[in-house]
Amino acid sequence: MIDGIPLGDILFLDIETVPQSREFNTLPEEAQELWALKTKYQRKDEYTPEEFYERAGIWAEFGIIVCISVGFFLQTQDGRTFRVRSFTGTEDELLREFSGLLDSHFAERRHLLCAHNGKEFDFPYLARRMIIQGIPIPDKLKMFGKKPWEIPHLDTMELWRFGDFKNYTSLKLLAHVLGVPSPKEDIDGSMVRDVYYEENDLERIVKYCERDVVTVAQVFLRLRNEGLLAEDQIVHV
Repeated sequence: MIDGIPLGDILFLDIETVPQSREFNTLPEEAQELWALKTKYQRKDEYTPEEFYERAGIWAEFGIIVCISVGFFLQTQDGRTFRVRSFTGTEDELLREFSGLLDSHFAERRHLLCAHNGKEFDFPYLARRMIIQGIPIPDKLKMFGKKPWEIPHLDTMELWRFGDFKNYTSLKLLAHVLGVPSPKEDIDGSMVRDVYYEENDLERIVKYCERDVVTVAQVFLRLRNEGLLAEDQIVHV
């Protein structure tokens, strides 16, 4: 049961991704052909491969990670504090820094990773991009050979399903129904590509990513029937 997990043993996270290239026509010809094949059934006849390329960030084979935000609970004399930080830079740099955090501070068997839809997106995406970048995968992202109960991953979307695997609930909807305050958002996931490539505003993406990490933590607290974090308990470092 999640009620018995010490909050300090959980690293909450979220990633933001974009297509590897700004424009489809700048991809090598072979990559263009492979993209067309990969997305054939998603596109159907509605979009050309070029028109569909703005969604390439969803696939680890054609996207890159531009931000990883994490958050963790600390117990203080005044109560609990939730510390949030982000990794940016080149993809190689941010993945190595994130891997270093896992290996140095969240490597014990009791430690867990938590994200919304993390089991289908964030966790496998991180592992795939690490392989592509030639970075050793930290143990917390290794899946092969582990029994289901040995995998150190929590997923707030899975927890909300209660076994109903046909159900998909966005983080925004789940936060709404659970009464988690939603700060005003100036972008959503569909806009990250344009903010990165057209506006060159990485800081805006970081703030968006960090808001999602806080929301995941707040949702997790509500799933445990615990009180939400107050604004003064959230510290950005």
